[in-house]
Formats: sequence, structure tokens, C-alpha cells
Amino acid sequence: MADTKPAQRPGHGGTLSLALDFGPLLVFFLGYKFAGAIMGTAVFMAAIVAAVLVSKWKLGRVSPMLWLSALLVLFFGSLTIYFHDPVFIQKKPTFIYSFFAIMLFAGLFRGKPLLKYLLQAAYDGLTHEGWMKLSRNWAIFFVFMAIGNEILRNPDWFSFDTWLAVKVWGVTIVSILFAAANIPMLMRHGLNIGEKLDSDEIGETTPPQG
Repeated sequence: MADTKPAQRPGHGGTLSLALDFGPLLVFFLGYKFAGAIMGTAVFMAAIVAAVLVSKWKLGRVSPMLWLSALLVLFFGSLTIYFHDPVFIQKKPTFIYSFFAIMLFAGLFRGKPLLKYLLQAAYDGLTHEGWMKLSRNWAIFFVFMAIGNEILRNPDWFSFDTWLAVKVWGVTIVSILFAAANIPMLMRHGLNIGEKLDSDEIGETTPPQG
């Protein structure tokens, strides 16, 4: 007798992906609190490498966002440790947000929603127009994130403690809320919710947190 069960929807590993993004940042936060900025940066670098390895092991892949985040953490982290100046690790988010904003806007000008390839089609059934609008929204979001990071890392206005607290907690919360706020628009453009829409879906759509 033929199997009549509906095909299982492949899992995206969204919860694990979110944990791999947030985990190294939490390690950085704790390392800084207990051992200072330089040692915190060192453990941050180790944690991001571990996140890449776990992603490859558990998910069988490493997302482009995680790859880029890891490379920038290692680069700016090395500068931070070498010069004993945490300003380098503070610059990393600006570079990564600016990079993704430029890439997404370039894709939009060419009529190609690059976010679809970055997220590896995490949104089932989404139309081309839906992907274009989602890419536009995240491109604008990344611009504001880059500007916000530059403001927060200004030592004349905010301390390193304030910058780190916002980076760890504020950015994560705002990113998840922004991803969730896009859901109604996506549903109007063919998003297939399936049986449920949970943190696995949203976890695949947050920007790199490292």
C-alpha cells in the first residue's frame, strides 16, 4: 500500500541557529564582566569558532551570516588583543551590518532578493515580491543598526558597559521583534506557515549577533 502520509517539512534548525548566534555574544558578555574586555574578546573568539564547528556538526552546514560573523570576530578580535584596545571589537558590528545592507541593496537594484539565498529559503512558499520586500526591510534595518552601533560605541556618549549591554540584550530583542513584525507582510505574499509558526522560523531570520 502506498504511503499516504504528507511529506514532512524539513526543519531549519532555527532555534539552534539563534543559539549559535547568541551564545558567543553571551560568552563575550560574561567574559568581560569577570575578566575584562581583552580576555572577554579572547573567549568570544573561541566561542565563535565553536559555534561554527557545532553548526557544521549538528546542522550539516554553516550559514553565510555565521561564516562572515566568525571571520570578522577573529579579525577585529585579534586587533583588539594585539593593541589592547576594545574599540576594534566595537567596530565589528558596524562593518557587518554595513556589509549586509550594501549587499541587500545591490541585490534589490538587480531584482534579486539576496536574503533568500542568505536564509536558504527559510520561508516556505514566499513569492519573489515577498522576498524583495523582506530584503528591502532588512537592508533598511541593517542601516539603522550600523548607525546605532556607531553612536553607542562613541566613548564621549556611552561607556563600553552600556555598548555591550545593548549589543547583547537590546540588539537581540529588537532583531527578533523586527523579524516577527514582518510576518503579516510575508503572509500576504505566500508565506506557508504550515502547522505552526514558532521561534524556529523567526530564529532563521535574525541578523548575525556576533
